[in-house]
Formats: sequence, structure tokens, C-alpha cells
Amino acid sequence: MRDRAERAPELGTRALLDAFAAGDPNEVQPLGGVFEGLGDRAFGMLLVAAAAPAFIPVPGLAGGLSGPLVMLVGVQLLLRLRRPWLPRFLARRGPKRSTLARFRDRLSPWLARLERRVRPRMPAMLDHWSSRLFTGLLVLATGLLLTLPIPFTNYALGVVVLLFALAYLERDGALMGVAWATGGITLVIAAALSGRIAEFASRFV
Repeated sequence: MRDRAERAPELGTRALLDAFAAGDPNEVQPLGGVFEGLGDRAFGMLLVAAAAPAFIPVPGLAGGLSGPLVMLVGVQLLLRLRRPWLPRFLARRGPKRSTLARFRDRLSPWLARLERRVRPRMPAMLDHWSSRLFTGLLVLATGLLLTLPIPFTNYALGVVVLLFALAYLERDGALMGVAWATGGITLVIAAALSGRIAEFASRFV
């Protein structure tokens, strides 16, 4: 595992997922290990891990797992940390490699098309303090909405998280701009939808 992590900066997103999914399918991949050796791409890999539960059709899983972890990443971006931090009890836990393999297989066709277009560029969109603050705010808001029981939003919000993740992993500032725009639009729609749901529910209280 350590050898794979040391080579991580040379790997694309799909290759990274392949590396973390390889091995005993029943073995747990600790969250603390998904960003080891990734340097300034570490937030991207942690966001990938955080997004995974949003694509698993189990009620409450996205809110209980994805939401808080995405919010934690958003707070750390706002604090301008240079690499992610996880509490020890959380760093020791994580998905099974078989879960990562299924997640990789689901995303692989989409990632194959995207990787032909992304490349390292526009670093200020990723690294400038104002960019990191804006990204942190959007990531935090996305995580908050993931924790709320708003029907039919998990996949859309999960895609937003993945766009932020891929922008960091591929060091692509242009993709980060796309993530900002997509995230802003999605958050407005999700917030409006949550308001309508609350209004509908209040009629029966």
C-alpha cells in the first residue's frame, strides 16, 4: 500500500481508484490512508471517498456518512489547511475494497471521457487563498445539504462533490470553475426544493 501511495502523484484519478481498490475485497481501506502521499491533491481523494456513499441507494447513508465528511473537508478548506486532517477514530475506519471497486466501476466510463479533457492548469483557481475560501464555502454548503433528507438530491450533490474532487486530483483550475458554477446552481435548486418540502410538511403539522 505504501508503494502505491508513494507513486500517487503520478497517477490519474482512475489509476488512484484502481490502486486503492486492489487487494482483498473484504479488507477495509482506512480513510486515513486514502490521502497518504498525495500532497496537494489529498483533499481531492478525501472528497472522492466522501462522495461514494451518496451513490449507494441506501436511505440515510448519504446523510449519515457523506454529508458530515464533506462538511469536514469544507471547514478545513476554510481554515486554509494544507492537507486534510481526520480524527483518529475516523481515520481508522473506511470502506471495504470491494465497495471502492464497485464505485470505481460505476464512475469509470464517465472518468474515461473526462480525463481526456482535463490537465494541470490555472493553479490560482486551486491554491489562491480567496479561491480556497470560496471552494470551502461551497463544499461546506454541499455537505450540509447532503445531511438533509431532501428526496432525489443525493446523486446531484454527489456529482458536485466529485467535480471538486477531480479538480483537485487533476490540478485543473478550469474544472474547478465548472465545479463552482455547477455547485452554485445545484445548491440554489436544492435549497429551493427543501423550502417547498418544509412548506408542504407544515400543512400536516
